[in-house]
Amino acid sequence: MTFVVTDNCIKCKYTDCVEVCPVDCFYEGENMLVINPDECIDCGVCEPECPAEAILPDTEPEAARWLELNARLAAQWPVITERIEPLPDADEWNGKPGKLDLLSETVVEAV
Repeated sequence: MTFVVTDNCIKCKYTDCVEVCPVDCFYEGENMLVINPDECIDCGVCEPECPAEAILPDTEPEAARWLELNARLAAQWPVITERIEPLPDADEWNGKPGKLDLLSETVVEAV
């Protein structure tokens, strides 16, 4: 099992999860984070730390579609190991539906 980052991270990019990850399996894109499922040790400490509730175990039905996207983007994006400030309007975007459209077409094709 692993954890995955879902669409509610888009345009928020809170990094509280990064700060607690013992294996540095988070990767940073322009407006979201992803988890490398091959590096995640399923400890679960990141899930309750996410203010956007954008992290789910891959056993949740809605998380299955995000597993491949997290793996693919983690291979392309740089690792992030320290907490940084969220995006300036993160609180305004937190919980808004339809954020998947805010990723590029190349990224969205896998979802």
